[in-house]
Amino acid sequence: MTLNEIKAEIYRLSDRRSDVLRSLSQGYDAVLANEHKELEEQIAKLWEAERAAKATLRFGDRDLIIQRARQDERLSRAA
Repeated sequence: MTLNEIKAEIYRLSDRRSDVLRSLSQGYDAVLANEHKELEEQIAKLWEAERAAKATLRFGDRDLIIQRARQDERLSRAA
């Protein structure tokens, strides 16, 4: 998923969450409460994916960063 796709999905799910919360404010419904919980979990995962995508764009691939750090550590131990 691209950064723009992630953002679009967050906005779409947030709008649905608003609708669900509006309906829940009128009275408790177990189905809506469950949907709200699922929406919260999906949105949290998407925010995490967005943070990871931004970090990758800014700093590069995480695995390459870790590989470079390990190489630097080995060099400093050898010195």
